[in-house]
Amino acid sequence: MQWDGISEFVFVAENESFTLASKKMDISTAQVSRQISALEKRLNIKLFYRTTRKVSLTEEGRIFYQHCRGVLDGLDAAERAVTNLQSKPQGKIKLTAPVTYGEQQVLPLINDFMKQYGDIEVSVFLSNQQISLVEGGYDLAIRVGKLSDSSMMAKKLGSRTNFICASPDYLDKQGIPHSLSELSQHSCLLGTLDYWHFKEAGKEKNIRVKGRIRYNSGYGLVDAALKGLGIVQLPDYYVQEHIASGELMTLLDKYREPEEGVWAVYPQNRHLSPKIRLFVDYLAEHLL
Repeated sequence: MQWDGISEFVFVAENESFTLASKKMDISTAQVSRQISALEKRLNIKLFYRTTRKVSLTEEGRIFYQHCRGVLDGLDAAERAVTNLQSKPQGKIKLTAPVTYGEQQVLPLINDFMKQYGDIEVSVFLSNQQISLVEGGYDLAIRVGKLSDSSMMAKKLGSRTNFICASPDYLDKQGIPHSLSELSQHSCLLGTLDYWHFKEAGKEKNIRVKGRIRYNSGYGLVDAALKGLGIVQLPDYYVQEHIASGELMTLLDKYREPEEGVWAVYPQNRHLSPKIRLFVDYLAEHLL
């Protein structure tokens, strides 16, 4: 068949690796290699330069890839058109999200989504690292804040706000800071960064802070703030309940930075299938 080896060729071209291509396609590396070799023999051209470290397209390979990619995109579109006729979305969804935001905000919504759509399988890997979607075989990622990778498509799902706050007990003993410069006189509860984000006179500003405590745990920092050990800057989902109860008081509100976006991110060359679009729309509806 003339289709033999086309998918394998495209996967290798896009991943620059026979091994990664085999993992994405869930077949053996040897099978991928055999299909590519047979394709090159049938076409009577060399599609790849192969070294022990890298696989790259030849000039003929680049031309062939452009045509093959267009053909496969057309097949994807045809499949989506047929899938749209199905009354029930089905299949697997693989995504990644930040740890705490994922635990508190995303996973409960996924559970609600799964109750409605019994033919969908979801796999979630929580990590605060910027994981490569292509290399990891992910359909999408949930990311918070500014997006740095312009090669990705993004849909805004919601937003979050960072608050500066402290316990009434701490403020009674140490006083209330009214300006950014006064933070240097206070014990600040540090996360992974040495500075906090603010907005002053319409411009974003980073203020270096210091203190006796540094945790890479938002829950640990909240507990320290509740126990009067210092001032903390954390996203709303960590502190809003304690602010509402009066256990924590917000500070320096006029310097609060604007809301940060929460995004669904996916590769540009990957069209959203109906099940993924349905899932993303569900998150956007309930996170906003």
